Amino acid sequence: MRQKSSLKIIIGSIGICLLSGLCGCAGENVFTEYAMSIFGSEYDTREQQTQAEMEEVRQSSETETELQEAKEQADGEALEEAYRLILEEASEELTGGYPVDRVFLEWVSSEFGGECILEAAKQSQTFSPDSGVWYRMTENSIHVLWLLYCQEMGMRPDLLENVEWKECASADQVTLAFTGDINFSEGYPTTRHMDSCANGIEDCFSADLLDLMRGMDIMMINNEFTYSTRGEPLPGKTYTFRAKPDRAKLLHAFGTDIANLANNHVFDYGPEALLDTIEALDQEGIPHVGAGANIEDASKPYYFVCNGRKIAIVSATQIERSTNYTKEATEDSPGVLKTLNPDRFVQVIEGADKKSDCVIAVVHWGTEGNSSYGQDQVKLAQAFVDAGADAIIGGHTHCLQGVEIMDGVPIIYSLGNFWFSSNTLDTGLAQVTIDRNGDLALSFIPCIQEQFRTRLVTQEAEKERIFAFMQKYSAQGTELTEDGFVQEED
Repeated sequence: MRQKSSLKIIIGSIGICLLSGLCGCAGENVFTEYAMSIFGSEYDTREQQTQAEMEEVRQSSETETELQEAKEQADGEALEEAYRLILEEASEELTGGYPVDRVFLEWVSSEFGGECILEAAKQSQTFSPDSGVWYRMTENSIHVLWLLYCQEMGMRPDLLENVEWKECASADQVTLAFTGDINFSEGYPTTRHMDSCANGIEDCFSADLLDLMRGMDIMMINNEFTYSTRGEPLPGKTYTFRAKPDRAKLLHAFGTDIANLANNHVFDYGPEALLDTIEALDQEGIPHVGAGANIEDASKPYYFVCNGRKIAIVSATQIERSTNYTKEATEDSPGVLKTLNPDRFVQVIEGADKKSDCVIAVVHWGTEGNSSYGQDQVKLAQAFVDAGADAIIGGHTHCLQGVEIMDGVPIIYSLGNFWFSSNTLDTGLAQVTIDRNGDLALSFIPCIQEQFRTRLVTQEAEKERIFAFMQKYSAQGTELTEDGFVQEED
């Protein structure tokens, strides 16, 4: 009974709109359709009650101006009631947890039309409201609408930090790709080879692979070294990697949109070199996650707004597990975000999940040289899935590991080396695709690193061999399709 009485104004407005339609305004009031969809059965009764009123209108001498005024009044009354319903009864699920108020709703109405508000009011009356109503009506999720609103009003600048708006190649999908380890360290074999090539880094990757990477809407690389001329190699650490700061510009060759710093080599030359790394990336306009000048910075997600959806990328490292060369950031010292104990990273994922439509967790974990992922990785993955991760991309092991679908969330446990050594190794890109409906898919694009060059695999026999290898080390019930998609077995 509460629902029926709460929308008397909207139903009454329908009657007025019908009267207006009979006098030449039919088809002009889009509110009628939406209001009728809310109270179709009750509208039938109202329609019968207004037959006499409609006949009177046919015979009346009301001017078209008066009818238009009545129509506008009806629209206003319907919209006013819809505002009230949303403000008084909308759940956090519908509002995204944002402090939605009258000003915000009026802004949405003015920018995208009042029918958006009526549809939202309709959802506020359902047992399980669909927050997708905002995207269907405006082509922007509630998270993106709130960002647009904050921009327009000049409020909450903190919510606009670490947010980048990207124009996608297609309006129907967003593509993101992720690499394994990359190393530009001075004196390292890969770097020496690159410096000897006529075209530098362009000669170290196949042209079709570079084209593919540059064509991604978002391209993320794992920066497995530090950019600096300062610091000393950490005492006792066998391998330490440091590149000159101007090497950071090489990342543009991949179309890099973001770099992962949560790994066990970004701190190889101590805190000063880590800060230099951050500065070098900042100077190139390349955002980064997983490390920072303090724990607050190291824990910050980075957000991309693509095709009206807000995508969060978060990163942390489990490594090292038995030593502590790579320092975790503190309140007043630089370092990485660690997740040997998952609690802090779980909080980061949970926070990102509340503020975005999709969360992709990038994790440095596992045992080097072991293609079998460990139970420690499985336990961490479960914690990240429970916290709200929508896909998990792993690295560190210098070799490929298998895949899994865990509670509907796709996982690639390790991408191995992308361009890191002189060895011949299977590697590849993890690609995340988000379609127009917001559905996410994860796929693997196979590549091979050989003779200091990484190339895209195009021969079917090579693809089948690599997929078969990964399938061997994948979770039971999960398959890698012939197209490289990670999915549950039928």
